[in-house]
Amino acid sequence: MAQLIVRNLEEDVKARLQQQASRHGQSMEEEVRNILRDAVRTEERASAPLGTRVRDRFARIGLDEEIPELRGHKARRVVFRR
Repeated sequence: MAQLIVRNLEEDVKARLQQQASRHGQSMEEEVRNILRDAVRTEERASAPLGTRVRDRFARIGLDEEIPELRGHKARRVVFRR
C-alpha cells in the first residue's frame, strides 16, 4: 500500500473532514481514502460515451436497452413549451 502526505491543508478543511468521517462512522484516514477512490471512479465514468453513462446510470431500474451514440449527427434544438 502506498502512503500519501498532504501538506499545507487548511485547518477548516481538516475539521470538516473529521466531522464528515465522524458522521460516516469511520476514521478521517478512511474517509479520505473513500473520497480519493470516488474521485478516480468519477473520472473513469466521465470518459465513457454519453449513451453508456446514461445506460449505466439507469441500469438499476431496469433499463437494459442499448442507447445509440449520435456521433456524426447534427444537434437539434429542443423547445420546451408551457
